[in-house]
Amino acid sequence: MTMNDHPTVKQHYRKMENVQRSDVSILDTELLRDRCLHAGADDVGFVSVDRPELADQREEILNLFPGARTLISFVCRMNREPLRSTARSIANSEFHHVLDTVTHIGHQIVKELEEHGIKALNPPAGFPMELTRTGKAWVISHKPIAVAAGLGRIGIHRNVIHPKFGNFILLGTIITDAIMTSESHPIDYNPCLECKLCVAACPVGAIGADGHFNFSACYTHNYREFSGGFTDWVESIADSKTSKEYRAKVNDAETASMWQSLSFGANYKAAYCLSVCPAGEDVIGPFLADRKNFFQEIAKPLQDKKEMVYVVPGSDAEEYVKKRFPHKQVRPVSNGLRSKSIRSFLAVLPHMFQRNQAKDLAATYHFTFTGEEEAQATVVIQNRTLSVKAGHIGDANFQLIADSQTWIRLLAKETGILSAVLSGKIRTKGSLNLLKDFRRCFPS
Repeated sequence: MTMNDHPTVKQHYRKMENVQRSDVSILDTELLRDRCLHAGADDVGFVSVDRPELADQREEILNLFPGARTLISFVCRMNREPLRSTARSIANSEFHHVLDTVTHIGHQIVKELEEHGIKALNPPAGFPMELTRTGKAWVISHKPIAVAAGLGRIGIHRNVIHPKFGNFILLGTIITDAIMTSESHPIDYNPCLECKLCVAACPVGAIGADGHFNFSACYTHNYREFSGGFTDWVESIADSKTSKEYRAKVNDAETASMWQSLSFGANYKAAYCLSVCPAGEDVIGPFLADRKNFFQEIAKPLQDKKEMVYVVPGSDAEEYVKKRFPHKQVRPVSNGLRSKSIRSFLAVLPHMFQRNQAKDLAATYHFTFTGEEEAQATVVIQNRTLSVKAGHIGDANFQLIADSQTWIRLLAKETGILSAVLSGKIRTKGSLNLLKDFRRCFPS
């Protein structure tokens, strides 16, 4: 029997005889919106992959789904009171439950589109991620897509704030090769009130009153039981010769908490910025009625909570917690973040920069990397700010020439600076104090 005589093949050709062929599927926006809402989404928007707002995301999207034409962005509302609870087990149960809902909705819509011959996929709303990838571990950035699709704007706490539900939402995205009859557009205002309650509630000072965001501080504490903190925990086990030595590094409650995350899903340590945010039509009433009472009921219990706060030694977060929340226990740890390439090292510098550690530093650094991964870069630190640019620009106060793999091993603490210099793998020009100052700005 030839393939053309196979029953499945013959049935397909009979079916296609009565179908009008088209290279592009066009979907009615309102019908698909109704389907998404019926599936459980609380709001939905549609945006073309060619929209200017997604210019910096387009390559990432097309690499993931080469035929992408339209992005379906949707939100699911979380219950507010569980997230505001000082018992974080309650808050995390809410996160996990709604995250499962987001995954189910994405799966259901993709299934329905597929039944109509339309290609679509729904990337994870959070974890799992492609942790072996160089650079970003997440395969798609939900926040800029949601903003482009009119589902909110980014607040000073770096979360999407929906105009109605506030920041009590989780985001989902569906990518499809279909074209919609109409598109959504960004809302014309930012729901963020800039009330600074998120600044007041954050236990590690990750959100500055001036809008600055300390990624390292947030990642180290709030995401302690995610990939970076988990790596640090595993290394604590590996480095301990006895159970007694392990318990001196990690107490029983921390071990049990890691077990909970492994068993039931990783738990956020804080996310207080979400808890206290009063933005959004459904949320703002009690805040406007009595701001003092809102603070006392929502933010103050989180501030007063006695808890363990994870910080990198020598970081701005460590300094902040000791000064602002002396009743909270400072727990020095590594955040587990290690660059696997020169490209990722340069890309992550702005996220790891500790501006308070750089308050007296004004210097220009020229980096030259040789060997397996060649690159040149200029890093300028002044006025507590950082800039990283490709190539050598201007005059340098300090120059470093390094074999790329040796530098990566040095960052991972697999080799020492002295042996690297003696072997000629790293060469410097300028005061070594400037190198010490540089490393002080990026504790890990």
